[in-house]
Amino acid sequence: MNKKVNLIIGSGVLGAYLSYVLLKKKEKVIVTSRNKKKNYKNYTFLKIHKKIKFEKLDINDSNQIKKIILKYKPEKIFYFAGQSSLIKSKNLKKETYSSHYLGTKNFLSVLKKNKIKSKFFKSNSGYIFNPKKKMVNINSNLAKNKNPYIVAQQKSYKLIKKYRKYNLNLFNLIFFQIESPLRPNDFFIKKVCLHAKKRKKILVGNINTFRDYSWAPEIAKAVYLISNTKPKDIIISAGKSMSGLEILKYGYKLNNLDYKKYYKINKIFERKNENKYLISDKKNNFFLKKKLKFSFKIYRQKLLRLMYQNI
Repeated sequence: MNKKVNLIIGSGVLGAYLSYVLLKKKEKVIVTSRNKKKNYKNYTFLKIHKKIKFEKLDINDSNQIKKIILKYKPEKIFYFAGQSSLIKSKNLKKETYSSHYLGTKNFLSVLKKNKIKSKFFKSNSGYIFNPKKKMVNINSNLAKNKNPYIVAQQKSYKLIKKYRKYNLNLFNLIFFQIESPLRPNDFFIKKVCLHAKKRKKILVGNINTFRDYSWAPEIAKAVYLISNTKPKDIIISAGKSMSGLEILKYGYKLNNLDYKKYYKINKIFERKNENKYLISDKKNNFFLKKKLKFSFKIYRQKLLRLMYQNI
């Protein structure tokens, strides 16, 4: 029996954990990156690098996209590429726009022109929405924000909706903060845990914002389950929030330290016009719970403890 083929665009954290899930399901995984010789440390960490086929792909080249799709004939294409920093996007406008919007557009054009029925999944950030009464759902208004990261993702989000009218199997997957030991060291939760473990003081920005944090392996399981359903726009997140202050408190407590002695506010880390709340509405998980029998179990203090133990 031929294995189901999955094409994952981008070699980031979520793609690595999803690859792990797919391999467990005895499916084939092809991972693309701009540089085939790249050190795939995420896959090495999960001890799956020898089970995956890595390919070089320029997402700005439609001919390359067509070639790799026709070569592997994937059942599912997960577009997880894209410059991932809200802050860095201001200095990387071209890369951010290209990796999130133009790459998506090129894939959709190839699928449409060649009448390819592969399921296509585009990852987007919850930052594209403007929260109403602290919570975000799939019907929330889009944020009126000119940050390049947000603008590029909003455009790709709309593009998926537009191209779905051409009878293509397209999904918008919306994520909030996805945490794991594989995240870069400057991501807040990992940064706090590292400093707490080393008994070091930390410089922070606004610690009175509330964000929705989920554990990457659980997100990957949810994505897999959703990938076997019909095309849709869906928010995938635990729906459990923590403030920066709570993260400091819990993080340092893991090493029996009083957080009050270990942090200092530095305005250089503060973001202008930042929403105080950006949290997934718990109703977003109705489909996962009722239809797919899945619920998130790792969040808040348990998530922090797992991060602390695995870094």
